[in-house]
Amino acid sequence: MTVSLTEKAAVRLNSFLQDTATDKNEKPKGIRVSAKDGGCNGYEYAMSITSKPQDDDLVVQQDDITIYVDAKSAPLLQGMVIDFIEGMMESGFKFTNPNATDTCGCGKSFTAGDCTPNGVPCNQ
Repeated sequence: MTVSLTEKAAVRLNSFLQDTATDKNEKPKGIRVSAKDGGCNGYEYAMSITSKPQDDDLVVQQDDITIYVDAKSAPLLQGMVIDFIEGMMESGFKFTNPNATDTCGCGKSFTAGDCTPNGVPCNQ
């Protein structure tokens, strides 16, 4: 499995996806997860709602959620776990990526060895 969700993340995403449905007959939506060039460490995580896979997407189904991972990002995200945390100082999705050799304090950017592009300053 390329990417997996904790129980908290799955509950939160299911709720969020239900809230974004505009029509009961609408095709079920899922999430697209990717690693984009950018962020303060070189790559940054991206997550968006979609119901249409790209031609080269890897598709994972977990807890009634369809997760689309683009082929270019798949090696960088292999084995990643997405969690949802709630706290007084920070709430949101947290990414635990075994391929990250370094991460930024913001938790949204990472380095993955020698293949990492140059980073840019954080916009916190």
